[in-house]
Amino acid sequence: MTTTVLVAFDESPQATAALQHALSNADDAEIHVLHVNDPREWAGSAGVDGVFYADDAFERSKDAAEAVLENAEEIASEYDTEITTVTEVGIVSDTIVSYAEDHDIDQIVLGSHGRRGLSRFLLGSVAERVVRRAPGTVTVVRDESPTDDS
Repeated sequence: MTTTVLVAFDESPQATAALQHALSNADDAEIHVLHVNDPREWAGSAGVDGVFYADDAFERSKDAAEAVLENAEEIASEYDTEITTVTEVGIVSDTIVSYAEDHDIDQIVLGSHGRRGLSRFLLGSVAERVVRRAPGTVTVVRDESPTDDS
């Protein structure tokens, strides 16, 4: 039986490290790369009937998501591996878990932003929420590249 791996992917170095980890460690796995287009990032002001999403902002976010997934495909080609790419609209952690449940994902691989101490406690993290709610195995990959805030 083929293992199915889900990689949560955005433009971050941590997500790139997670994808590279999955590509180098998941022999003969079916790899899905998911980019979550979070409406909180492009939502406009509230309308009369609730939340209003500006059409032009949403279109720009779809274009950006397409570029992000093209980057993932380029990385996968370096490993001579075909991947399935998909964009979903939703809250990031909820969408990752739902996608994993709906597609019988065996393992989720995602990057960690490496927050520590009080900032992790106050901000929470997508990785932590996914680990707590995922239907299966979760691998959290830290990018060990130096950053400006280390």
